[in-house]
Amino acid sequence: MARALVFLNIVCIQTFANAREIVFPPVAGYPSEQTILGGYNENDVTHSKFAGLTTYANLPYVHCLAPKDDEIETFDIAILGAPFDTGVTARPGARFGPSGIRQGSRRISSAAGWSIYTGENVLLDWAKIVDCGDAPLTFLDNTAALKQLDEAHRIVSSKTTNSSEHTTPRIIVLGGDHTTTLSALRSTHQNWGSVSVIHFDSHLDTWDPAVLGGGISHYAGVNHGTFLHIAHEEGLIRNTSIHAGIRAPLLRPKGDLRNDLRCGFEMIRARDIDRYGVSGVIDSLKKRVSGTKVYISVDIDVLDPAFAPATGTAEVGGWTTRELLSIIDGLEGLEVVGADVVEVAPAYDNSGETTGLAAAEVVLSLIGLMVKTPIRAAK
Repeated sequence: MARALVFLNIVCIQTFANAREIVFPPVAGYPSEQTILGGYNENDVTHSKFAGLTTYANLPYVHCLAPKDDEIETFDIAILGAPFDTGVTARPGARFGPSGIRQGSRRISSAAGWSIYTGENVLLDWAKIVDCGDAPLTFLDNTAALKQLDEAHRIVSSKTTNSSEHTTPRIIVLGGDHTTTLSALRSTHQNWGSVSVIHFDSHLDTWDPAVLGGGISHYAGVNHGTFLHIAHEEGLIRNTSIHAGIRAPLLRPKGDLRNDLRCGFEMIRARDIDRYGVSGVIDSLKKRVSGTKVYISVDIDVLDPAFAPATGTAEVGGWTTRELLSIIDGLEGLEVVGADVVEVAPAYDNSGETTGLAAAEVVLSLIGLMVKTPIRAAK
């Protein structure tokens, strides 16, 4: 027995002698991605990612809305928040969408942004990408708020780019309800001319203001279900636009569809993906907008509520997050001059922040399209 104990002690001593030495950090850990990427024993706090300001994908913040004479950093692609939700016809809350999407992007960063699918890192390519924060919008007057957003787009798109070849910054908007896309389309028209719209949504959003708004007033007719009709009336969009993921009921079974055609749209319904597959949807979208400059608008309710519960007008029977990301990534090669992700209402999300995570990843895919296809000259 004694010999057995002696032998066991010798084995334990040899095992511990050969064990990896555990080195504890000399100071308390930082709430930062840097402790993972840079090592536990580094004391550098200059690259803190999860502390301080929460920008999209930990990108640098730039005061893009600074007065004209103020000198600011140059940039090529701007992230702009549009905290607005008083144009909704169902649940409010999308005014908090920009912050919700930024929260969902906390794990994304340029230092760890290499795609497992392509081996590329679009955040470290040629384009300088920055977060401009939110446009200051009133929540008391829709008309005034949209004028403020129009002006914010004008200011941001007029800034100097980091590239000498691509001289007009492109903007990705974090919504906000879908009404905010109207200001974005006005901005792209001023800088690039009329565009084809690829509209990912469960709803048409081309309703006549006299129908969705009831003809009560001009004010009531400007909302998140009529903005594409208004954009068509203003000549902002081409008759080569297309919806993707549509499945919501109509107000008028024939009138809505006729009006949709008048506004220049074709349609891919949500269940069409079961027939044509992801590649078929991609081919249809590319064929429709071929040869034109493109604006991509993503209403997060294009996803099924199982994948994106936090939205104002959820419709069952939608696409999965993986399907949507695959379709967007498949649009590589298009001249995307602007984009948005809208209708994220964080109050309705679950504890895992499913919707915010999905929206943040969609934004990253939209950035990828812009980076991979630079556009040399504006209008």
